[in-house]
Amino acid sequence: MTDEEDTFYTEDRWQNWIGRVAEEELDPENEDSARLLLNLQDDAAIAVAKIISAHEDGRLDEEAAIDELAGVRDIVLEDVDLEDEEKRMLVDGVQTSLVCVFYAAEEYIAAGAAEDGTIEEYVHAAADAEANEDLDAALGYLVQAGTRIIDGDELDIALVEDLEYGLVSEWVNGLDSLQSAMSDPEVVEEDED
Repeated sequence: MTDEEDTFYTEDRWQNWIGRVAEEELDPENEDSARLLLNLQDDAAIAVAKIISAHEDGRLDEEAAIDELAGVRDIVLEDVDLEDEEKRMLVDGVQTSLVCVFYAAEEYIAAGAAEDGTIEEYVHAAADAEANEDLDAALGYLVQAGTRIIDGDELDIALVEDLEYGLVSEWVNGLDSLQSAMSDPEVVEEDED
């Protein structure tokens, strides 16, 4: 194992992204701004995908993989120190999207892929649960959907277009990043222009 494989994600890496967010003029309607936020999200999802791969390859046992995920989660979900309130809200949206990614990865490592439904069924069940203000159930359904994505099933991102904007749509957005990371776990370059 190389040193690079030993470290799946670092505080410095996250802070470099937050530094870029702090420096940029962010406008969510602007393609470059949207790409920066998406890269921030995808980069964390790639770290999760690499931990899952290391577990599946036998390089990490279950406990070590869960510990690695917890380490990345602690870095990524920590409150960010940004003076600009709008930028804080945009990063918070990224963090919210990633919550489901971490739980899905933990669930997959601990119990494997859900077998009771399809991704589409889980997403619809989550949307119904959110409509009934049962956010724990909504998250639970999407965690199950996430385990199916990790197992190789495909999330049709058109499902998001039918969702009301809310936590479920943000969590599904995170699962889309997870799907991309699982299919192509290449590192997002921090210094892209």
